Amino acid sequence: MRRLLTIATSVAFFAALALAETWSGQLFDATCMSQQKSVQACTPTSTTTAFLVVVSGKSYKLDDAGNTKAVEALKNRADRTDPNAPPASTAVSAKISGTAQGDTIVVDNIQVQ
Repeated sequence: MRRLLTIATSVAFFAALALAETWSGQLFDATCMSQQKSVQACTPTSTTTAFLVVVSGKSYKLDDAGNTKAVEALKNRADRTDPNAPPASTAVSAKISGTAQGDTIVVDNIQVQ
């Protein structure tokens, strides 16, 4: 009985750690930011392959799968834009769900605006 209780407690503990979190912030080109360029110069483009998100002044890198999902999300965002609309702000907002592992987010889903 004690062994069953220990196993159940361990499973509950690790399941709680695995719950996804959500972050909303600005998406940037991680390579550009690592070269300490200005924030305005590091807006992600169609050629960006490594991303980071800044949430409340703290930056998080995206994992490899998250980078791939961000590229697709940016591509889909570009497909949705109206070419006749006035130019919007160059900042890219993102809502990311996943789990944090240190300063990296293991991305489950990403939406860009």
